[in-house]
Amino acid sequence: MKYGARNMVVGEVKSVQKGDIMSLVKFDVAPCEMASVLTTESLEEMDLQVGDKVSLVVKAVNVLPVKE
Repeated sequence: MKYGARNMVVGEVKSVQKGDIMSLVKFDVAPCEMASVLTTESLEEMDLQVGDKVSLVVKAVNVLPVKE
């Protein structure tokens, strides 16, 4: 998948709060924490679980989790 953002950091899924339509995922990016709000459908398609290592692509105010 190609994306236009150039800023990327590696993090670990710290918590997942699953809602009916939108979900909140928090990431441990030492020494800080980042969060992303995404559709629950996207969360389920990515199968993000606590402990997963992901790349976090940052563009403007968006944080895009990328599981490889």
